[in-house]
Amino acid sequence: MTDQIVIDQDVTIEVWSDIACPWCYIGKTRFLSALDSFEHKDRVNVIWRSYQLAPETPVGEGRTELDALVEMKGMAPDQVRQMFAQVSTTAAEVSLNLNFDTVIAANTFDAHRLLHLAGDKQTELLDALFKAHFTDGRVIDDREELVRIAVSVGLDAETVREQLDSDAAAEAVSEDLSMARALQVSGVPFFVANRAIAVSGAQPEEVFLQLLTRASDPA
Repeated sequence: MTDQIVIDQDVTIEVWSDIACPWCYIGKTRFLSALDSFEHKDRVNVIWRSYQLAPETPVGEGRTELDALVEMKGMAPDQVRQMFAQVSTTAAEVSLNLNFDTVIAANTFDAHRLLHLAGDKQTELLDALFKAHFTDGRVIDDREELVRIAVSVGLDAETVREQLDSDAAAEAVSEDLSMARALQVSGVPFFVANRAIAVSGAQPEEVFLQLLTRASDPA
């Protein structure tokens, strides 16, 4: 007879990720697939936290991701293209279509602010932002573009526009970034269960299921 896990308290999973990170998109997809198959998923609370891989990226510069990475990493264009191809192949395994030919490098601070303001639409908005950036070639540090993406998941355009034009949720994003430093997060995606167990990277679903199971074990 198989032992059953008995959960006497909720499990909190905090996920640090950046919208400009393809591995975060892949990791989110694998994690949510694992969560969907987890027996006690109704007791799991997921909190998406902000992280910026390239906070120095100028807003509105509009450079291609290829050009940005060539400069940032000092790699040859062909090396970057090969890296893009490898990531795209991995993404396709979880039915994600990444089109690096159209990706525009962007500062993600405003997008992270918007996620903090999205309420129960946060997970849906995160997926829409990833798709906009990596599949549709939309400029996610353009505030009007962010308004359109927000509207696509059911948020109110004028409310979002007013929030983005203010400093709403800027402190929340900064707090997430500070927490990441305190936890010594050096790469994303980074998953933390109950501030006790951590998993880094876009792991296979089996690893995420192990994380959920361990975090759910009252022993």
